[in-house]
Amino acid sequence: MEHHETPLPGVRILKPRRHTDARGYFSETWNRETLRSIGIDVDFVQDNHSLSHDAGVLRGLHFQAPPRAQDKLVRVTSGAIMDVIVDIRRGSATFGTWASVELSAQNGLQVFIPKGFLHGFVTRLPGTEIAYKCSDVYAPECEGAVHFADPDLAIDWGIAAQDAILSEKDRNAPKFRDFQSPFVQEDQS
Repeated sequence: MEHHETPLPGVRILKPRRHTDARGYFSETWNRETLRSIGIDVDFVQDNHSLSHDAGVLRGLHFQAPPRAQDKLVRVTSGAIMDVIVDIRRGSATFGTWASVELSAQNGLQVFIPKGFLHGFVTRLPGTEIAYKCSDVYAPECEGAVHFADPDLAIDWGIAAQDAILSEKDRNAPKFRDFQSPFVQEDQS
């Protein structure tokens, strides 16, 4: 499995090998030993799958706070997204910095997002499906969000904010400056 660092420490782009022939392809998208060998030692306990009917559906920016914080491994099974990750670990040199990656069924890329990051995506194609693994179960009392169009984050989603198709929760998410992160950068020494 190919893997690449991003500007955000711990966030990794993964490219599983595809074995292609006249029938199509086969790809191993997750293997505990393979991920451990590249430094991702996570016990995933929940799989999620979402469908967005239209291009321009924007979900995020979400997190789940301790004690139920989640690492995620995200991939697209149909369609395409721009996936966005924002560092919210207080004390981190990259606090408030975002990175993005285009994930699609065609390119087969995945992104590993450790605890301490906001996560969101915007669909590029109709009928986009996302599958992702989580290291903890959903806990509604621990969920949180930051507004996707926050001017302090200045994320380029590739669409106008007024054109984004949003849930009520995402539309009313707090601004970054009003947000108190529950995450602290761990000492790396």
